[in-house]
Amino acid sequence: MSIDIYWRIGTHGDQPSLRRRLVTRGDWSPVVPGTITPGLREGRPDGYSHLDHMADVARSTELSGFVGGLLPSFPFTDDPWAAAASLARETTTYRFMIAFQPGFLHPVQAARMSASLQRATGGRVVYNIISGGGGPAQLWWGDKVGHDDRYARTSEFLDVLKAVWYGGPVTHHGRFYRVEGAGLPDRLAGQPFPEVYFSGSSKAAIEAAGRHADFYLSWLEPFPALAAKFDQVREHSAAIGRSPRFAVRIDVLARETEDEAWAEIRRGWRHVDPERLRGPESTGDSVGWLRSSRFVDWPVRAPRELEASPNVWGGFHLLRGGPAFGLVGSYSQVAARLDELIALGVDAFILAGVPHLEEARRVGENVLPLLRGRWPDTAPDRSVPSLENLQAKGSTR
Repeated sequence: MSIDIYWRIGTHGDQPSLRRRLVTRGDWSPVVPGTITPGLREGRPDGYSHLDHMADVARSTELSGFVGGLLPSFPFTDDPWAAAASLARETTTYRFMIAFQPGFLHPVQAARMSASLQRATGGRVVYNIISGGGGPAQLWWGDKVGHDDRYARTSEFLDVLKAVWYGGPVTHHGRFYRVEGAGLPDRLAGQPFPEVYFSGSSKAAIEAAGRHADFYLSWLEPFPALAAKFDQVREHSAAIGRSPRFAVRIDVLARETEDEAWAEIRRGWRHVDPERLRGPESTGDSVGWLRSSRFVDWPVRAPRELEASPNVWGGFHLLRGGPAFGLVGSYSQVAARLDELIALGVDAFILAGVPHLEEARRVGENVLPLLRGRWPDTAPDRSVPSLENLQAKGSTR
């Protein structure tokens, strides 16, 4: 079985690089001289929208060997359902991984929307199910449901959605949803059900993922911690006769040489707020975010102090919004680390970089061709020292 590799498509503004947190791409920031998508020409908007830019990223990544793109969903982004519908005609086989929180959409309406999009795209919809990180971002949606209950709600949502999808009429009187005689119209029935990527690091999340995930999705962590988390998911899944696959969301900064990659990190480091070096702060209840903070000894003074293991760097959140851990190194080093994750049981990746378009081309052209474990009839490349060998030699920086 081949490894599916997705790229993240920004559904909001984008930085010009990791060196500057200023958003200069996308109309979520003021359009001033120097911004693009849209930009100004003779003081007036140039007619090139951020949707045009997202289409460029989708087309470019499809040509570069990615199977699809993740469309994130936050209070500060465009709606990923609308974006997927708009971008589908720009590609041919490209899959759209739509991130959404089930709590803000009724399962019957979700079934109709998904089946309509499957029908229109030839079955290219993928779900990224998220249950929310709590705090102000959750309240933005008007959601006051507690952490574990959000995962219980997600499980019930997927139960109802699948029941509607695969048959009907469906009547359901549950804790969170009530449905009377629901079903899909004939023209929408029979579409392939979207693959489910399910994220969350808490016990409640892992139990829910065991029931519903086709792919259990995690942020990158140091590899031993990631392997232990996968074992927990396998244990819960096996108890109910399921066997999910695994996916990891990873930011990548890869260059021709390792020195070039770290030089880019150091340039961005100059602009980090010193207060943020005392330790990560979270206003929500995300267990994944809390876990990531425990792999580093805070406070830190220099970027390499955040390198938890060779090429695994925990400081991306200081240079852009999002998870802390990603990969930094040469093209061959990054490919070797991805191959090691494949050997741990990873079946899919969601890769990302800043800026989205240029880094997608760089990774697609220079990293993906080096992967040895992506196809079932090949072995990992041993020309680059493995993580295990590097640690045995004491080379952790």
